[in-house]
Amino acid sequence: MEPTTSPFPVTGEHPDASRRVRDLADVIDVIQPVIAADGGALEVLGVDVETGVVRLQLTGACGSCAVSAATLNGGVNRILRERLSWVTEVIGDVQESDVSGFGGWTPKASYG
Repeated sequence: MEPTTSPFPVTGEHPDASRRVRDLADVIDVIQPVIAADGGALEVLGVDVETGVVRLQLTGACGSCAVSAATLNGGVNRILRERLSWVTEVIGDVQESDVSGFGGWTPKASYG
């Protein structure tokens, strides 16, 4: 297996690990400007290249947005799974310190 360099934490082993990481980074680079336009950011907390699980976090304005779960499910999850056939699950979080105004409600979701 070739060495994997990544802008985010990687676990698992796969013969195409480097390509999977590179492809994920490329897709995130496409999604990021759309989220940034609303004052947010999308952070990859980790990826398991063996199981296909990608863990993401919305931060900034998107972290405190009431539709952050819809953004993760309806947008980010769908795009990742359409463009990267090896992605099996997207686990999304929001940055806890960004959540405000929802009576303690913290949107967290796992989309599998």
